[in-house]
Parts: sequence; structure tokens; C-alpha cells
Amino acid sequence: MKISELSRATGVDTDTIRYYEKTGLLPSPARESNGYRAYGPEHVEGLSFVRHCRALDIPLADVARLLAFSAKPDGDCGDINRLIDDQIVRVRARIASLQALESQLTLLRSRCAEPHEAADCGILNELVMAAHGEACACHPT
Repeated sequence: MKISELSRATGVDTDTIRYYEKTGLLPSPARESNGYRAYGPEHVEGLSFVRHCRALDIPLADVARLLAFSAKPDGDCGDINRLIDDQIVRVRARIASLQALESQLTLLRSRCAEPHEAADCGILNELVMAAHGEACACHPT
């Protein structure tokens, strides 16, 4: 199958497929006599694996490690567990960061309850104060 067909089959755009080939996440396909790449079922499976890992926000370096583990199915999975444990820690840190961001935005939003002229907008005034280096509702000192 051609790269466009692989793209349709997996939902991964062609530039990303080429990038994954270049970085070694996806094995290089054979070439047809006309120079086109000829992808097979193993490419669909590999690319689907990478796509699923990326949907879990697993960094590409860790995806490469998981692919290496996948190529050695008789190996110990302890390192795989640690890799996923590390990903859980990263996700929890992001969740905490997003919750802090939500709190900051909620505080900022509370500065303007009713629509009125922009000059009297509490949100804009807070943002301007912050731009001047002063404490604001969302970033108190």
C-alpha cells in the first residue's frame, strides 16, 4: 500500500509517517519499481501502536523503548511497568498544573461579573496590572 493508504488506514498524516520512518519508530518500507514506498500490514500495526501510545501522551523516546520491548516478547516487563509509572507521574503533574490554571482563571473571571465598557473591565484591569509587574487576582504575590 502507498503512504496515502497507510495514512487513511491509521489516521496518521503522511508527514508524521515520514517523520516516524526517519526517526526509526516505523521501519522503512520496501520501494516499488517506480520509487513509491510499499507499506504492508506490519506498518499498519506498528503505526497503530505508535498512534495509540501517542494518544496516551507517551513521549516518542518511550514509544521507541516500548517498541523495543515488543520486539523481545520473552523479556521481563518490569521496565515497561516503570515506564508507564513514570508516565502516570507526568500526567498527574499536568493535571495539578491544569487545576492550578483553572483556579487562576476562575479568580480572574470573578473580577468581572457583569458586561460593561472594556475600560471598566476587572479582567482587563487585572491583566494590565500584571503586565506592569503588580500582583493580580490570578498571581498574587
